[in-house]
Amino acid sequence: MKCYLYVSLFREDKILIFATDSQTGKLQAQGEIKVSGSPANTAFDPGQQYIYVGRKGDRSISTYRRNSETGAMTLAGTVPVGLEPDYLATDRKGRFLFSTYIGEGRLAVHQIGGGGILQTPAVEWLTTYRGIHSIQTDPSNRFAFIPHIAGSDPNLILQFKFNEANGHLTPNTPDRVIPEKDAGPRLFCFHPNLDMLYFCNQEGSSVTAYKLDTTAGTLSAIQSISTLPDGYREKSKCADIQISPSGNFLYVNNRGHNSIACFSADVKNGRLTLIGRVPTEAEARSLCLDPEGNFLYVAGLASGLIASYRINQDTGELTGLKTYAAGNSPWHLVISRPVK
Repeated sequence: MKCYLYVSLFREDKILIFATDSQTGKLQAQGEIKVSGSPANTAFDPGQQYIYVGRKGDRSISTYRRNSETGAMTLAGTVPVGLEPDYLATDRKGRFLFSTYIGEGRLAVHQIGGGGILQTPAVEWLTTYRGIHSIQTDPSNRFAFIPHIAGSDPNLILQFKFNEANGHLTPNTPDRVIPEKDAGPRLFCFHPNLDMLYFCNQEGSSVTAYKLDTTAGTLSAIQSISTLPDGYREKSKCADIQISPSGNFLYVNNRGHNSIACFSADVKNGRLTLIGRVPTEAEARSLCLDPEGNFLYVAGLASGLIASYRINQDTGELTGLKTYAAGNSPWHLVISRPVK
């Protein structure tokens, strides 16, 4: 079954669709779909049947049915949320959709009904702090973590218990983790084989590895490592983070330094070691890995290009392959995977 890369174009009100070649990493344009209202972040349901699209300009979230054979998208429904949606993610069972609202410091939980359509009103609206960024549930679907970037409000990670039956979030004990000063945790990923999480720190230009207590649902930091060269003093911020399916390699993009920092992860304890850095597109906002972990794709918001890289499976090093035109505002990337 083919895999497809979806690219939201924030300023052009559309989503581009590319087929991916699993052997070469090449992208083949499959068309585009008009999505009004500034489409920004997107998310799949666990079964890859639906794509959820946050429409900032329209202050709404739309559900699109996805044709797994052709990659085509068909609008199924839209719900207003009254604010500009930022990050989107479903819980592990695909029963609820989380959405965050950075400027307002709020988070919504919508139940997902038949046909993947969001039910209204939301099951829950939580007010946390300005700078709220992303949210994911852990592999057990019992706990959720919510990082907040540094700024005028707290630099922290909130810890919640998640009820997968009704979608409610309850503060855990303790209810937060305080990172290093001004780290600004933004996005995170789970190690596929170890009880570990990795957060990219927007303001601190670093990655912090956290040990996950799977019983308590709490985090403890074990390591922080810079994504920038020693002595670099120019303005730069981390944007996105991805870990390979094997758990051996981790990648973070630097906006400003315009590079991808590459790390290897110890197979026993998950600690990171810097492999190196490779140049990438200007204002690289989003990156994603293909399902097999052989290729990395990066969206350059300022360049209007999607850059592709081959991953050396022995070393984790990246080799640049080709760039693809993607309008003037490629905002977010998601790539489908074969569903078993």
